Amino acid sequence: MKFTKFLALAAVTAGFSGASMAQELPSIKVLTVDVAQTIAHEAMMACRANGYKVSVLVVDAGNVQKAFLRDDGAGMGTVEVARLKANTVMANGRPSGPPAGLPAGAPNPPSAVPGTVTFPGGVPIKVNDQLIGAVAVSGAPGGDKDAACANAALAKVADRLK
Repeated sequence: MKFTKFLALAAVTAGFSGASMAQELPSIKVLTVDVAQTIAHEAMMACRANGYKVSVLVVDAGNVQKAFLRDDGAGMGTVEVARLKANTVMANGRPSGPPAGLPAGAPNPPSAVPGTVTFPGGVPIKVNDQLIGAVAVSGAPGGDKDAACANAALAKVADRLK
């Protein structure tokens, strides 16, 4: 009986030591609350500079809200649309917007995935190729303008996303 317990303990110990030698834990970047708040503020300020009243949502890699701002005068629908744009980025790992290859002038199709939209204005936050979150803007007169505000914010914090 003692010999059986010894063999079981030896097998478990060998399994743990072999697993730890096989590979190291991955290193991941995390979107901090300070950077998320800065991104939200900069996106809102970029839109304000053009006279747009918007809502800005920043989510982390788990698609959990990290920062949110709704400018004075931004419509109530902008809150939900920003959330849907962030969901779209996190589900697809690319900017929100119409599907690739849509012919010029074709209407924007409805989203095939519940909780997502096909409107521009959601932009991935990446460190190298690692998706660490998204910034989504809603309320400017056109998704391209929402996306421009989001991209302006990311340009302001580019040195912090390394």
